[in-house]
Amino acid sequence: MATLIPALGSCLSRMTSGEKRLAERLEQKLEDDYLLWYDVPIGPKQTHPDFVVLHPRRGLLILETKDWRLDTIRHATRQAWEIAPDGQLKVVINPLAQARHCAIQVVNALERDPQLVHPSGPHQGKLAFPWGHGVVFTRITRKQFEAAGLGEAIEPHYVICSDEMTDTVDAEAFQQRLWHMFPHAFGKVLSLPQIDRARWIMFPEVRVPVQGALFADDAAGDGEPELPTIMRVMDLQQEQLARSLGDGHRVIHGVAGSGKTMLLGYRAEHLAKAQTAASKPILILCYNEPLARQIARVMAAKGIADRVHAVHFHKWCRDQLVAYGQALPANNLPVELKMADMVQRVITGVDRRQIPSGQYRAVLIDEGHDFAPEWLRLVTQMVDPTTNSLLVLYDDAQSIYERVQKKNFSFKSVGIQAQGRTTILKINYRNTKQILQTASLVAADLLTAEDKDDDGVPLLKPVSCGRDGEAPLIIRLPTLREEAAAVADHLSAAHSEGHAWADMAILCRRWSDLDMCADVLARRGLPHQVRKKTGQFDPGHDSIKVMTLHVSKGLEFPVVAMVGVGHMPAPGEDERDEARLFYVGATRATQRLVIGVSGSGKFAARL
Repeated sequence: MATLIPALGSCLSRMTSGEKRLAERLEQKLEDDYLLWYDVPIGPKQTHPDFVVLHPRRGLLILETKDWRLDTIRHATRQAWEIAPDGQLKVVINPLAQARHCAIQVVNALERDPQLVHPSGPHQGKLAFPWGHGVVFTRITRKQFEAAGLGEAIEPHYVICSDEMTDTVDAEAFQQRLWHMFPHAFGKVLSLPQIDRARWIMFPEVRVPVQGALFADDAAGDGEPELPTIMRVMDLQQEQLARSLGDGHRVIHGVAGSGKTMLLGYRAEHLAKAQTAASKPILILCYNEPLARQIARVMAAKGIADRVHAVHFHKWCRDQLVAYGQALPANNLPVELKMADMVQRVITGVDRRQIPSGQYRAVLIDEGHDFAPEWLRLVTQMVDPTTNSLLVLYDDAQSIYERVQKKNFSFKSVGIQAQGRTTILKINYRNTKQILQTASLVAADLLTAEDKDDDGVPLLKPVSCGRDGEAPLIIRLPTLREEAAAVADHLSAAHSEGHAWADMAILCRRWSDLDMCADVLARRGLPHQVRKKTGQFDPGHDSIKVMTLHVSKGLEFPVVAMVGVGHMPAPGEDERDEARLFYVGATRATQRLVIGVSGSGKFAARL
């Protein structure tokens, strides 16, 4: 069975009856190695063909679907057709020419990639695999097509007719109809990396940055910038999930590095592009302020910050109290009590209808495992009931805050109705195999997979995508200061090798270690930012980011150094909780990981 993107169930509402039948036939009559896309913008001009078919051996095929009846067509030539679908005569481009125009745009874009063309010979510079285009008439039989003389306007082998796409049609005969649409059959079998490169070029939305920002850059424009050597794309499960997310409550359980935040960014951009001027805004919430600032920065870069509000939870609570004239907590309260009081005031305000519910067209929660159940219950009420669009991203293995570790927690108990709309992502794409193995050395007991129903919270064991890299560097020195100095030397060397300062982070277990690391960096003259409180993290500033392990959650950096691991867990600290924290910190690194283990803690022995 072929893979259709988006999933059929998510796009039935926008399909014509003929498109639905064709989608079902393509899924059923083609084998597992066929990839299908329905109504997905493609290529540099982002045109919308009805269907795109890709196969490693057969090549690329663009299909236009027409639900016209024979009596709808008044006159047809190779250039234009006169049709009257509702009694009103209009002239449209020949549907085959429409499919060919789209196909040529895509082929021209693909031929810019040296790895997708013939390197030499008579076809040098031309696409190294076959491509074709065709038309499917879902309400015209082959006999009607021939009797009406439509073969004069479209060569018959470029057409599939309604009686050739029935449920009982032979699969081989159906496939032959498709492959007769190819003018040439040549080329080698497409490798998986080549298929990914083709997807990178055809579908800009699925691009994953090689390093740096959380989300991919915007689609290439007419300037045709130079193609990157490395092209990373969502895997097919991620792409199908991203394109299939509809309204309603949805939960994605994903391991660290599985692309949850990338999917959230895709979803936010998709919703923003579909908004009208009168639409309510879209809300992205997370717990960690640095992650919120990073997401907000990307939304601004995409030009949708006016429609997508990305903010951390407690700032959102304060904004709600101010916006609706509710009293703020007393300034002299300790921070934790102040934050708890602020949340309770918002909950009370919503319960008393002094703060309105349903304020947002959609709510997207990143790192949902950081949210206490009562927070989730509050935020769920903020979704406009007419759209009912809620997306929660969750990974219980990264639940590092005591408030959310509830034994009997279920999404249903907080108003999240996601039964049947829950997805699990187990593959870690962020980290190299070596980094993930090192993270698991300490957190092995924590990462024991547990199965739950789709209303529970599963504990997922990550599966590496198999990307290789250098082994993490373990620094064993007598003191923390010597450890910090060695880290500074390593980061300085990484910069000389081409890494930007903003590619790097130092993650500390203790607040006191932040100051020590900052002092060492300052003495070396290395640019750095220390994040101790709200507003001190600027993702766009070219500097080494120094922060606690807690604050790093949700972020990623090509080069990460962890300081103070040798003192974990400290006397009286829960070993399991500290293992979660170590796992979070280690999985922030995409390429290089440095771990300082001066000290005699249990984790030092495991490393």
